[in-house]
Amino acid sequence: MNSTVTPTTPRRLIVGISGASGVVYGVRALDALRDLGIESHLVISRAAILTLSQETDLALDDVTARASVVHRVNDVGATIASGSFRTMGMLIAPCSVRTMGEIATGVTSSLLTRAADVVLKERRPLVLMVRETPLHLGHLRTMTSLAEMGAIIAPPLPAHYTRPQSVEEIVDQSVGRALDLFGLEWSPVKRWGGLKGTASE
Repeated sequence: MNSTVTPTTPRRLIVGISGASGVVYGVRALDALRDLGIESHLVISRAAILTLSQETDLALDDVTARASVVHRVNDVGATIASGSFRTMGMLIAPCSVRTMGEIATGVTSSLLTRAADVVLKERRPLVLMVRETPLHLGHLRTMTSLAEMGAIIAPPLPAHYTRPQSVEEIVDQSVGRALDLFGLEWSPVKRWGGLKGTASE
């Protein structure tokens, strides 16, 4: 866990939802934070609202109702736009390539990417659940740049050792593992228990 997250850090986390496929990751992150008693600050892009309508039966109000605080994507005066507003960091789930690119350059056009930039400059954890494949060299270089700046690139890849029985289990495992990076433990996560059926040496 990042050294700037201490026992006195307010239990609040920023959740960004960008327009990449996989809006359910952000929705379930909000559910998880509510389960854990963590104050969530949501900012959702316009493209994400379109994705929500294509990938789920949820209305925007169904998503915003899950958050403790909702910020307009064009509200650059919001609390989360300032480093003096203390948080545990920020999770962007899912993170589009465009969003990733803006954060990497520091040329931010919305509260979503401004908040991420603030998290980086304050040396707080920034976790990006990047959704894109295949990746060209420009994508990979952008990821390298972000990693060098302190961000954590955490694509939501399925953990097959858990033997998931549904898409929901796959999503929850990925979300829970992302929350691990903030020192948060969500009960749906299945932990590796070692190889089964093998004799120990």
